[in-house]
Amino acid sequence: MRQLAVYLILSILPFSCTEAQEIPPAEWQIKTAVLAAPEEYREGAKVYGYDANGDFTTLREGSNAYICIADDPYKEDFSTAAYHKELDAFMARGRALKAEGKDGKEVFAIREKEVKDGTLKMPDKATLCVFSGEVNATTKEVENPYVRYVFYMPFATGESTGLPTTTTPPGHAWLMDAGTHRAHIMITPPKAEN
Repeated sequence: MRQLAVYLILSILPFSCTEAQEIPPAEWQIKTAVLAAPEEYREGAKVYGYDANGDFTTLREGSNAYICIADDPYKEDFSTAAYHKELDAFMARGRALKAEGKDGKEVFAIREKEVKDGTLKMPDKATLCVFSGEVNATTKEVENPYVRYVFYMPFATGESTGLPTTTTPPGHAWLMDAGTHRAHIMITPPKAEN
């Protein structure tokens, strides 16, 4: 009886672990990914997303300075991002390190060293926009949209920018990761009342 129970568990396990993740069509991924970019850059932005197998890939080549990333279908909450193309090497390195199994602290430390050594290109300033919301299950439209802004300024400090280095109320700028390769000004607008 015990052997039968073990057999049943082992025979069901592969199906539960390998259940296919539904990957949205490329057209929808592109449409929602570009919502993170400023409107005037959406049409020509390069877009990364996921192919039918769930692999990260280029969905559309770009013709301007913006790169957008579609929502990760393996994460519960909807979120897309857009950043200046000068940040692409930095972002790609982070993705590669995560794919190697590195955790957040390891990724931070490795990129910090590589930026300081000059082996990883990091622009002296660049923009990242993060767009989030809720996907309507029926219409597939993104509702309650929200954008927050990040302005990378490597190695900036509170003293060099005049900004606080601790969280501020919504709508106020502050400097996160001050003094590091990933120093960035955070602007988190207030969320609209529903």
